[in-house]
Amino acid sequence: MIENILTDAKLITLPAFFDVRGAFVKTFNESLFGQYGIQFELKESYFSISKKDVIRGMHFQTPPHQHAKIVFCPQGAILDVIIDLRKGSPTFGEYFAHELSAENHKAYYIPEGFAHGFKSLTDDAVTYYLVSSEYSQPNDTGILYNSFGFDWGVQEPVMSARDLSFDGIDVFNTPFMYTSGQ
Repeated sequence: MIENILTDAKLITLPAFFDVRGAFVKTFNESLFGQYGIQFELKESYFSISKKDVIRGMHFQTPPHQHAKIVFCPQGAILDVIIDLRKGSPTFGEYFAHELSAENHKAYYIPEGFAHGFKSLTDDAVTYYLVSSEYSQPNDTGILYNSFGFDWGVQEPVMSARDLSFDGIDVFNTPFMYTSGQ
């Protein structure tokens, strides 16, 4: 099942199969995703492991190295948050949050021009990323996690100095433009 959440962004219930051995979850299926308008070319893949109450984000890469992502949590649970940074988008400046977990096998499709971050709800939560461009350090940036009105539900998050140094959304000058059908 694939649901529209913000313009062009999707919440995906990954196909899962269960038996006496455990579970088998299909994390990418080009034909199925294509039926829902998701055109995605994988260029890089990575994962993070986070302790409870870690917040990572809100990250993105600027043009010309912007990327779309498919994000899921195969171990533990995270509260995953995206925000639309594309000028002219019907959902510009809006955010969406949902729990992704090993138990619910949900994933996000995050188009280019969105910031992404999450809070770990469990110790040793694994967040897995499929990404449509390779990492580019000069283009890797973000917006401050608490600058867009979302309540993360934690008083003292564990965060990197880098993530705390990002500008707030109120001073961020977005390089992203909305084009229908991203």
